Amino acid sequence: MLSIMSSGGAAFWICILSTPVLIRWLLRNRSGQQVREDGPATHSSKAGTPTMGGLAIVGAVVAGYVIGHLGTQVKFTATGLLVVVTIVLFGAVGALDDWIKVRNRRSLGLNKRAKFGAQVVASVLFAELALHWAHTATSLSFTRMTTPGTQLGQVGWVIFATFVLVGTSNAVNLTDGLDGLAAGSSTFCFSVLAILGYWIFRHAGIFHVLPAYAIDLALTSVALAGACLGFLWWNAAPARIIMGDTGSLSIGAGLGALCLLLNLDLLLPILGGLFVLETLSVIAQVVSFKMFNRRVLRMAPIHHHFELGGWPETTVIVRFWILAGLFAALSLGIFYGVYLTVTHF
Repeated sequence: MLSIMSSGGAAFWICILSTPVLIRWLLRNRSGQQVREDGPATHSSKAGTPTMGGLAIVGAVVAGYVIGHLGTQVKFTATGLLVVVTIVLFGAVGALDDWIKVRNRRSLGLNKRAKFGAQVVASVLFAELALHWAHTATSLSFTRMTTPGTQLGQVGWVIFATFVLVGTSNAVNLTDGLDGLAAGSSTFCFSVLAILGYWIFRHAGIFHVLPAYAIDLALTSVALAGACLGFLWWNAAPARIIMGDTGSLSIGAGLGALCLLLNLDLLLPILGGLFVLETLSVIAQVVSFKMFNRRVLRMAPIHHHFELGGWPETTVIVRFWILAGLFAALSLGIFYGVYLTVTHF
């Protein structure tokens, strides 16, 4: 427990103290946000806000993870290190995308094929290391390996894991359209994952994850929660810095990687329910426009729909945070319900 508290606390304070330094450096280098030309008119005031704030998040997660192991009995494990490496890899893809936007003074960074290809490569690397280094299970799991227990095999699991990581990273990226929305929502998810990781650690015989792996993943989850919370201090509306793709892709990848390694594959869509809704809103908008030449929303993702409907930005953010918290609480309740079922029958 001490190691978990140290990890989260260190990540929080490192992020909250280092972000102002990063803001000043980004301002000196004129690394300002480029606003979408077709975005809400109220967002024009955000132009020039320092972007690439995800650098502080990634750095805080790495530092928090390392500090959480110092002077404690928790050991570095393949699973924890793999999640951290995955966060760094996706953060690097996002940083390249953000840098191109800043350099070209446009809201468009890497072209879609290059960005998608880089995400796929990073995801396949994660999947292969998860199988052959961390020796993760290849069965499809809701809260434990035997539910539903469908065996995917190595090839199937690599494909599935790649889909999950690319999907979650892009889902968080789509959600990152309002000040603090992605950082606040992600904090709920990682806080719940920390609880679930610790619970699995205490009941490893039921959930089939090695105790050392489970506690290290709980520690990593807390580091992510602390970093997101620390960043939110400066990212809350009106934001003094924007996380950019550097932050959103790394956070999304971390969320997907943690659920895969904790055998919570099918619980992920419930835990990250807000991110799923944001993604579905974009899919619905694109399909409707291409097939029927009509829009189902005023603007996608759905948070912009409510903005254009007259909701103030802070109202949208807080109400979406409430949704994110409810989804996270629901996933925690489902997990505990399955635990009770297993232990009583």
